[in-house]
Amino acid sequence: MGLLEGKRLLVTGVLVDTSIAFHVARLAQQEGARVVLTAPGRQTRLTSAVSRRLPQEAPVVPLDVTSDEDLAALAERTREHVDGLDGVVHSIGFAPQSVMGGHFLDAAWDDVATAVHVSAYSLKALAVAAQPLLATPASVVGLTFDARYAWPVYDWMGVAKAAFESTARYLARDLGPEGVRVNLVSAGPIRTTAATHIPGFDQMEGGWSARAPLGWDSSDPEPTARAVCALLSDWFPATTGEIVHVDGGVHAMGQ
Repeated sequence: MGLLEGKRLLVTGVLVDTSIAFHVARLAQQEGARVVLTAPGRQTRLTSAVSRRLPQEAPVVPLDVTSDEDLAALAERTREHVDGLDGVVHSIGFAPQSVMGGHFLDAAWDDVATAVHVSAYSLKALAVAAQPLLATPASVVGLTFDARYAWPVYDWMGVAKAAFESTARYLARDLGPEGVRVNLVSAGPIRTTAATHIPGFDQMEGGWSARAPLGWDSSDPEPTARAVCALLSDWFPATTGEIVHVDGGVHAMGQ
C-alpha cells in the first residue's frame, strides 16, 4: 500500500517534466494517489502533453490563479474528475524580470504587485477555491525559497516569498478548525525552467553544494518532491504552519 493510497490531489505548476510539480505528481501516482493537474488557459495543451509522461496520464483543468472566473469555476471543473480533494499543491510563482536581478530600488509597483499577486496571494486564492472539495483531514502544501534572507538577485521575488510564507501561517490558522493542514517546503536552488529565468540565478546557486552538510544537487528535484508527498500523506496529522527545509542543511549553517 502506497503512502498516498486513495488520496485525491490537485497539483499546480506542471509545465515541463523537469519541474518540481511534475515530480510531485509522478511520485504521488506511484504512491497510489489520483492526480488532477491545473494550468493557465494558454498552457493547458502543454501541460496535457507533459501529463502523458506521468505513470498515468492526468486530467488538466484550466486555472489562472489571477482570474476570479477561473477560481470560481475550479471546484466544478475539478469535480468532473474527482469527487473531492485530500490535498492541494501550490507550485506557482512569477515575477517580471524588471523586479529581480539587481533592480530592487527601481522596481515599479505594478510589476511588484504582479509578483505578490501570482506568488503569494494566489496561495490563499487557491486554497479558498478548492475549499468546497477539501476533505477532513486535508493538506495544502506550497513551495518556497527561504525568505528569511535577502538573496542575491532575488529582490522583490524574495519579498513575495516572505508574503507567501506569512500567508501560509494565516491559512493554517483559519483552515485548521476545518481539519486542513497548511505547510511549505523550502527547497534549495533547483535548476528548473522557472529558476533559469531568474536573472543571475547562478549567483544564488553558486557554492550551495559546498555549504550544504549533505551536499546539494541542483539538477535533482526528487528530494523536494518526496518532502511534498510526505506532507500530503497522513504521516503529519498534527503539523501545520510549518516550513520544512530541503536544502542539504544550508539553512542551519552560518555563512
